[in-house]
Amino acid sequence: MSSDGNKKQFWKRNTAKVPGNIQHVYGAQHPPFDPLLHANLMKAGNKPPSASTPGKPKKATTFQEFESITSDAWDVGDDDDELLAMAAQNLNIEVVMETANKVIENHSKLQERRQQEMEKTTEPDEKYGEEVEEEEEEPEEEEEREEVVETTDVSFSTDPLPLGDSRLVKSHSEAPIGSPKEVGIEQAALHRQQSLPHRPVIPLVARMADQNTSGTPAMTEREASRLDKFRQVLAGPNTDLEELRKLSWSGIPRQVRPITWKLLSGYLPANAERRESTLQRKRQEYFGFIEQYYDSRNDEHHQDTYRQIHIDIPRTNPLIPLFQQASVQEIFERILFIWAIRHPASGYVQGINDLVTPFFVVYVFEYIEEEVENFNVSSLQEEVLRNIEADSFWCMSKLLDGIQDNYTFAQPGIQRKVKALEELVSRIDETVHRQMQLYEVEYLQFAFRWMNNLLMRELPLRCTIRLWDTYQAEPEGFSRFHLYVCAAFLVRWRKEILEEKDFQGLMILLQNLPTMHWGNEEVSVLLAEAYRLKFAFADAPNHYKR
Repeated sequence: MSSDGNKKQFWKRNTAKVPGNIQHVYGAQHPPFDPLLHANLMKAGNKPPSASTPGKPKKATTFQEFESITSDAWDVGDDDDELLAMAAQNLNIEVVMETANKVIENHSKLQERRQQEMEKTTEPDEKYGEEVEEEEEEPEEEEEREEVVETTDVSFSTDPLPLGDSRLVKSHSEAPIGSPKEVGIEQAALHRQQSLPHRPVIPLVARMADQNTSGTPAMTEREASRLDKFRQVLAGPNTDLEELRKLSWSGIPRQVRPITWKLLSGYLPANAERRESTLQRKRQEYFGFIEQYYDSRNDEHHQDTYRQIHIDIPRTNPLIPLFQQASVQEIFERILFIWAIRHPASGYVQGINDLVTPFFVVYVFEYIEEEVENFNVSSLQEEVLRNIEADSFWCMSKLLDGIQDNYTFAQPGIQRKVKALEELVSRIDETVHRQMQLYEVEYLQFAFRWMNNLLMRELPLRCTIRLWDTYQAEPEGFSRFHLYVCAAFLVRWRKEILEEKDFQGLMILLQNLPTMHWGNEEVSVLLAEAYRLKFAFADAPNHYKR
């Protein structure tokens, strides 16, 4: 089969047509791929077609052509009282660069230690690989090994991929046909994978104590010191927002994240005396919108909008029980519908539903101490739930005000950012860029989702919350800085990208990057690398222009 045919089959399997009046988000999948949760993707029945020699298929030369061949992956079937504007303050370059370099240095040392440990533990595995090659001449044993491979979708469903493993685990019927020696090598790799110690299941929202997002674990001396610094800044009659941004760039402690996010987003004023009256006024204003507009969801000209929201809400973080509660879904429906009808230039676009979740989770944490994943929100007082809903609406609105051109007709903001990402990557890692060109992978085919959903479908929610700490602290974090985060994120998978040898392999990798076990450390390194790119290119845009 030709390469062109492979691509068409790939897109046909991974997309589904939706009605023309529904706006699209491309290649939607959430949360990030994990064999523990997506074992069905590894069964032989879902195997991709085998690749042949790359040809020269017709490229999508316009956004409209791209949209016509790439539809949504979800098959749906049959401010007047603005707060004082916050001036965009540049961060202290020396402070952030020192922090970035320190993070990268510590990460490198940790990686070296892990590598040394891995070398020690893989010596017996390498010996096993040699034994497999020596025994491959015996037909009966080869048949036994084939049977083991064919059942990998079962064995791997209970043993998640280790951090850094970027490839989908394939059953024997999916593996490329090669020499017996190649099969033996794959068997050795399979044995090493199965012999790894089982990794504990990590909550999707909180990752043990180091995330400061779940429960009240004992804090380290450093964490206690950082929390004290935040409280000192927040305790004054007028919060120094510049100082608060500097502290927040490296992450915000769970205990003060709600008030910090509200301040940095511009929802609350810096003056402490005005905060309570502002909260009361804005919350009343939001529920005034509910009384005025929400009943119109059944009107003919709003039915399509409400119907799409109603369909998308159950698919928002489907693996986190919190978001499957009826009361939570009703809150999300109200927030999204009110926002959509108050912003007719864009209306509701699939993907905006994801942007509510970090705010909602953070503002729930303001009232509880336990883990949030399985928390029953009905145990909260009605007034508390109303406060969480209104605060989430206003903060999401503030975020979207800065990136609304991402969601207007033809989504021009996203198109510009994807093009800028391509130009930037071509400068910072020409080898990766050439790999994309070699197998004719268009950046729009994978990075559209990165821009549309702010990487929320590529990272666990706990990582998104940590990422947004920095986005809130960074001037134009959700618009400009996000570009550099995406570039650093792509280059992070350089080794895995260069190992792929065809179009569909690259696309499967880029749409299922193995980040399920990421935590603070990985996000901190990603942000440090992104800041280095911004420092090098943001003030000299000609550096990445052709």
